Amino acid sequence: MSFASAGEDRPDPTLSHASARPYLTQYEEQGVWVVVVHGAFDSNSVSLLASTLEDAAATHAMVVVDAAQMTFADSSVLNALLNFHHGHRLRVARPAPQFRRVLEVTGADMVLDIRPTVQDAIAP
Repeated sequence: MSFASAGEDRPDPTLSHASARPYLTQYEEQGVWVVVVHGAFDSNSVSLLASTLEDAAATHAMVVVDAAQMTFADSSVLNALLNFHHGHRLRVARPAPQFRRVLEVTGADMVLDIRPTVQDAIAP
C-alpha cells in the first residue's frame, strides 16, 4: 500500500475529519488500481488526486476511486473525475453521502460508473 498526502505528513488518525489533511492510499487488486480518498478534497488538494489518477492510468487499464472516506468534495473534484473519465476507464466505489449528493445533483452519477462496493467496481 502506498500513501500520498496533500500536506507534508499523513494526518494523525486521532484528529477530527475537519482538521485532518486530505490524503490518498493506493493498492492494486486483480489488475485494477484502487485509489482510496481520505478527508476533504477541494481546489487546494485536487491536484494530488488528479496526478495520482494519471499516474495510475499509465500502468493500469482501469482505475477505481474508493470514495467512502471522502468527507468533502467540491466542484474541482467532480471536474477532475469527469475529465479523467473521458480518457480512461474509471469507476467510483462507495461514494460517501455528501459526495453521492453532489453526484446526483449535478447528474454526474449518470455519466460516471458508480458502484456500491470496491469489489463490484473491480469486477469485469
